[in-house]
Amino acid sequence: MKKLTTMIVQWTLNKQDGCLTIGLDLGDRSSFYCVLDEAGEVLLERKVSTTPKAIKEIFGAMPRSRIALETGTHSPWVSRLLKELGHEPIVAHARSVRLIGESRRKDDRLDARTLARLVRIDPELLCPVKHRSAEAQADLTVIGREPPWPAHGRCWSTRRAA
Repeated sequence: MKKLTTMIVQWTLNKQDGCLTIGLDLGDRSSFYCVLDEAGEVLLERKVSTTPKAIKEIFGAMPRSRIALETGTHSPWVSRLLKELGHEPIVAHARSVRLIGESRRKDDRLDARTLARLVRIDPELLCPVKHRSAEAQADLTVIGREPPWPAHGRCWSTRRAA
């Protein structure tokens, strides 16, 4: 059973007439998100577990939104999941977002809020990147496992020297 606060939050977000803008700061165990309304006012700031189940539960209940997140370990699967849920994920190039990268105040809540504000103003400010599909990523993983030398075990440099 869902908590009463979760149900109230979802009801509030679903009642919004305009488009929501969300900044999502991904972490290994937990992530922080900030929801802005059409006027740029903060509606909600919360922490969510960085698991597919938790992401689906939170963002699946929200109306279609533009969601900004930074590149990182979890950004490929999270952006694909958000797209499946009907959202518009925009993956920011982490080194290009100087407001976050060079900030003296390292705080997940502030990073999420900054991402939300930047994507609300102009998504191009985030220098968006497109992740490969899951199939393409799996293919690259297989290619990366192939040894760089011939099957008989001799190194390339040894073959040239012989």
